[in-house]
Amino acid sequence: MVPSGFETRVLRAESLRDLAAVRDVLTRVFPTDAEARLVDALRGRTHPQISLVAETRAGELVGHILFTPVEIRSPSGASKAVCLGPMAVLPEHQRQGVGSSLVEAGLSACRAVDEPIVVVLGHPSYYPRFGFEPAWDAGLYYGTPGPNPAFMVRELERGALRGASGEVRYHAAFHEL
Repeated sequence: MVPSGFETRVLRAESLRDLAAVRDVLTRVFPTDAEARLVDALRGRTHPQISLVAETRAGELVGHILFTPVEIRSPSGASKAVCLGPMAVLPEHQRQGVGSSLVEAGLSACRAVDEPIVVVLGHPSYYPRFGFEPAWDAGLYYGTPGPNPAFMVRELERGALRGASGEVRYHAAFHEL
């Protein structure tokens, strides 16, 4: 079943003309402008970078999602993955499938550029519906070793997590805010 209002949405890659509207969405959704500053800081500094927007057919930007590289550091070396975040949908457009569409489109875009692993630091009740599982169960952690229900991982390529246990290191921009 298509969620109410979904058919009025368009998903596409972020363009230069979207920068101010993305910033507006992020500052309206989150309690501070930290996520908006993070997205501004990451633009053009990472590769790959998948940045998608959702807009109404009338052209109003109502959602945004970003995927950027992370590094998994283990005693045997480092491996690459991407992180999902931040993701935001304007409150008046939430619970209409916009966020789900952004996540699914983003995961598809990650597969298209051969990214085998995606991590997210997010709501533990939201992301499992997209196949995310507790990262600690896969031997991954962020910050301090140990379980963190908000830190999750998804394999996009079967077996990609074999031998990839250890600390997940985000881009320095995540720590500069």
